Amino acid sequence: MPPTSAPPNPIKPSIAWMEHQAIQYRKAILEMIWQAQAGHIGGSLSCIDLLTVLYHHTMEITPGNFAQNERDHYIHSKGHAVEALYAVLQGLGFFSREALDTSQRKHSAFLGHPTRVVAGIEHNTGALGHGLPVAVGMALAAAIDRSPHRIFTLMGDGELAEGSIWEAAACAAHYQLDRLVAIVDCNGLQISGPTSQVLSMEPLAQKWAAFGFAVREINGHDIAALAALFDSLPFEPGKPNLVIAHTTKGKGVSFIEDRAEWHHHVPSEAEYHQAMREFAAAESEWEARYANI
Repeated sequence: MPPTSAPPNPIKPSIAWMEHQAIQYRKAILEMIWQAQAGHIGGSLSCIDLLTVLYHHTMEITPGNFAQNERDHYIHSKGHAVEALYAVLQGLGFFSREALDTSQRKHSAFLGHPTRVVAGIEHNTGALGHGLPVAVGMALAAAIDRSPHRIFTLMGDGELAEGSIWEAAACAAHYQLDRLVAIVDCNGLQISGPTSQVLSMEPLAQKWAAFGFAVREINGHDIAALAALFDSLPFEPGKPNLVIAHTTKGKGVSFIEDRAEWHHHVPSEAEYHQAMREFAAAESEWEARYANI
C-alpha cells in the first residue's frame, strides 16, 4: 500500500495526519525491503517519524522549489537508512511509486544509499561522517550570502565515532551557524551492537554543548513534540542547533525493535505478514484515538 497523498495544506498538516502518514511510511519501508530482498530496516524505522515531521511540517522542500537555492536543504548523513528517505520523497511526489518499486534492481537509480540521481536527494551519502561536514559547508555558504535558508542533517548515533563529525562541529560553532540543524537518531544500536559498548559517546549532550551547540533532547517518536521543537528553531541565536532524538531501532514492529541483528536484515514471508498486521493494528489504534475529533 503506497503512502497516502499529500494533505490539503502540505506545509502545515495536522499532527493527526502526520501520525497516520508515519504508519503509511513504515509500511512502505517494509514493502521496499521485502520486494528488494535487501535494505536497512531497523534504522529506517527508527528515523521515519523525524523525517515525517521535517518534510511535512518544518522544512520548505517540495518538488516545485527543489531547483531553487533559497529554500531549506536536507542532507541524509545516515545514508544506509535510505528507505525512510525514499518513502517520504515518494509521498511528497518527487517520483512515482512505480519508480520506487524498482529499488535495488539492475539499472535502478534507487540504490542502497542516497545518490543525486534520485529526485529530491541533495548529496550522495553512505560513507558515515560526511553529512555534517557537507551541511556545515552549505550553512557557511548561506551565512556568507546572507541567505535565510536552513540546512538540516540527520546522523546516526553510531556515526558519531567518525572524527570528521567533531571537526565539523568545531567549525560550525566557530562560525556561529545558527541556521544549521543537526539531528542525531539516537537508537542506541549499530551494526556491531550497542553504541555504548562499541564506542560510548556519553555524556553526549554535554559533549555537543562543549563544542558550542545549543542542545535539545526529545522523544524521536513523539510527532507533536517534534513539531513544536522544530518550530522553536534556532534554539539560541549564534549557536548551531543539535537535537538528540531518542528513538527505538525498528520502531513499530515488535520482533524488530531494539535488536541489532535487524540493522540490515530481510524479513521472512511470515515476518513480513506479521509486521503488516502490526501496522494494521497501529492504524486501528490511530482511528480510535481520533474517532471523535
